[in-house]
Amino acid sequence: MTSVPERVRIAVIGAGQAGLSVAFYLRRFELVADEDFVMLDRAPGPGGAWQHRWSSLKLGTAHRVNDLPGMAELGLSFDTADRSLPAKEVVADYYGRFEEHFDLRVHRPMQVRRVENDGADLRLTYEDHSPRPVEEQRSRGFFGRRRKTFEVAAPSFPQHTLRASFLVNATGTWGSPFVPFYPGMSDFHGRHLHTSDFIDAEDFRDQNVVVVGGGTSAIGFMLELEGVAANLTWVSRRPIDWLDRQELDLEGASAAVAMQDEAARSGRALPSIVSGTGVPKSRRIAAGIERGLLVAKPMFDRIEADRVVWNDGPGSTSTEAKADAIIWATGFRPELRHLSPLRLREKAGGVTIGQGASWSDPRIFLAGYGPQASTIGANRAGRMIARQIMAML
Repeated sequence: MTSVPERVRIAVIGAGQAGLSVAFYLRRFELVADEDFVMLDRAPGPGGAWQHRWSSLKLGTAHRVNDLPGMAELGLSFDTADRSLPAKEVVADYYGRFEEHFDLRVHRPMQVRRVENDGADLRLTYEDHSPRPVEEQRSRGFFGRRRKTFEVAAPSFPQHTLRASFLVNATGTWGSPFVPFYPGMSDFHGRHLHTSDFIDAEDFRDQNVVVVGGGTSAIGFMLELEGVAANLTWVSRRPIDWLDRQELDLEGASAAVAMQDEAARSGRALPSIVSGTGVPKSRRIAAGIERGLLVAKPMFDRIEADRVVWNDGPGSTSTEAKADAIIWATGFRPELRHLSPLRLREKAGGVTIGQGASWSDPRIFLAGYGPQASTIGANRAGRMIARQIMAML
C-alpha cells in the first residue's frame, strides 16, 4: 500500500457501496487514485458495513444488495452469488475484487477524526489504525461488551493531515448506532446489545430475550433466536405495516425515497426507511407470523433489573416479561461527527442536501445519505456526484 498523499483534488471518506460507486465514476472520468483523488476507509478490509454483520446473515435473507456499477466487467453479480455463504464474506470478496480491478488504492484502516476549513481547501485530520504488535486491546461494542481481541498500536495514534478541494463523505451509518432512552436502562442486570453488537444466536442459548424494533433486523433476530432462546418477546414503538408481497415494489420504494429526499432538502433528521415502506412478507416471515412468533407487543414503559414492564393503567396489574438480554434493533444515524467543525448541521437536526451536495458548502458531497442510502440509490448518487465535481474542477 502506498502512502497517503498530502494533497489531492478530491478526498473520499468511506469505501462502502456509496464510496466505491463515486470512485468508479471518477475513474471513468480518467482521474487517477492517489493523484487526483484519495480514498480513506476506517475498516480493516473491503466490504463496507457488511463485513461487520453476523455470520448467519445470508444474501437471501438480507436486504437485496445491488451490484456496484462496473461489476459486470468482473463477471460478478450478487444475484448469482453463493447464498449458502455468509453475506459478509461474499460482499467483502466482491468489493475487494472491485477495488483491485479499478485500481482504487483504498487506504485502510484510516480513521478521519475531523474536517476543517483551510483557506479555499478542506483539511482532513486522520489516524492510521494499522495493527502493530505493541499491546493487546479489546474492541468493545456499543454497550461496552468485549467482543474481539486483536493487536493494535498504542491508544494514542499519530495524526496526519490531508488537504483537498472537494470532499465526498460516504461514511454511512454503521458507526453511529441509535438506542432510545427508557426508564430503568441503567438498572438492568442483563445485557444491552445493539444490532451492531450481535454476533451469534448461540450467545443467547436458554436465555430470556427481548428484541426491540420494527424493521427487518428485529424480524431477523426473532427468526434466528427461535428455538435457541428460552423465551422471546418482540416489542416495537409502532405497529408493523405488513405488506402482502414478498418484495418491496417500485411504488413503495419510491415513496420511501421521496420521504428521505424531502427531509434531506429541508435539513431535518432523516425518517426511518421501514416507516415509509412497510415490511414485505417473504415466505419465511409469513410462516413466522402464522405460528405466532412474529407478533409485536407495544413498547414497554420501563426496564427493571431482570425484566421489562408495561403499565396497564390505573388500578390494573402491570404486565411484564423476564429479560436476560435486550437487543436494540433500533437503527442507526448518519455518521457525521467528523464534519462538525464545518457546521453543516441545521437546527432541525439534519444536513441540507440536494442531489448529494451540501447546500451550505458546495465543496462537500454526502454519498449514501438520505434517499441514496439503498444500494441502488448509492450507485445513482455515485454518478451524480462525480459529474458535479467534474463540472467544478
